[in-house]
Amino acid sequence: MRRRVDLPALARASAGLAGCVVGMRLHGTGRLIRSSPDGKQASDPPHPASTTVPITLDEEEIGTVWLERPGLPNSLDEVLLVRLAIAAAAVVERYGPANTTMADPALVELAISSDTDEAARTRALRLLGFAADLPAHVVAVRSPLPLGQVGALVGPARTVKAAPLADTGVILATTVDPARFPAGVHAGIGIAERPDLSWRQARTALRFTTPRQPVVPYAELGALALLAQVPQDSARDNPDVAAIARITDSPQDLETLDAYCTTGSLRQAAELLHLHHSSVARRLEHIAKTLGIAWRLVDFHQHSGKRTG
Repeated sequence: MRRRVDLPALARASAGLAGCVVGMRLHGTGRLIRSSPDGKQASDPPHPASTTVPITLDEEEIGTVWLERPGLPNSLDEVLLVRLAIAAAAVVERYGPANTTMADPALVELAISSDTDEAARTRALRLLGFAADLPAHVVAVRSPLPLGQVGALVGPARTVKAAPLADTGVILATTVDPARFPAGVHAGIGIAERPDLSWRQARTALRFTTPRQPVVPYAELGALALLAQVPQDSARDNPDVAAIARITDSPQDLETLDAYCTTGSLRQAAELLHLHHSSVARRLEHIAKTLGIAWRLVDFHQHSGKRTG
């Protein structure tokens, strides 16, 4: 490392130390390096890896290093590979391009802040890798998974950058595929081409996500987006909102109410909840008493060309 070696030199030195073939692959470029203990490029077909360690940069996995040791692993193999992975990450960062999804949070904040002037915003986007003639849509994310992993999944073919900002993850991407968000991730997707407006939309859409609908594009909210502008104090004073608050301690009641309001059908709600429709009806009657409302539970079914309720 003091001699500013490149990746092949690292692989050769490691193979000589390990006494077996060392392999190295970068995910972003697909580059593969295999070195033999004699310092030459390994030309024989790869053997199964005996020990493997990921190469990480900015908390994102950018590649893998491994040993192809015949027989049982040596007790120091993992130590050697951990050091090799650290060195490889440093080389990639030095000579680049370090093709990572994670970005400098301060730079991302400059790009999406409403207080940033346009010249500074344009410069921030350029430093993040976004071309001036392409939009940079923003996604607000709450995720149990690493943010870089989510970003790479939802925008695999285009420029994607991600960074944590306060309690919310930010993903900047030229294109976003809502169907590619992994399970457990909640995301609001902005639609404006200006990043500051898109960020505002994304945060609003994130507020409307639920376990049943974890990904919400702002475009699908329509007039519902206006509810986000209602002051919280005014909302709490509303009798209907206060009534809903009375059932928030019962996840079962909230889930039932959500399923029924989503489907508009007693039987379809029962299918979503994997319950008999009579059980759902009893739950809804209990909810109605708690909310202080009265409703008529009606289901329409197609039968012999007629609708029966």
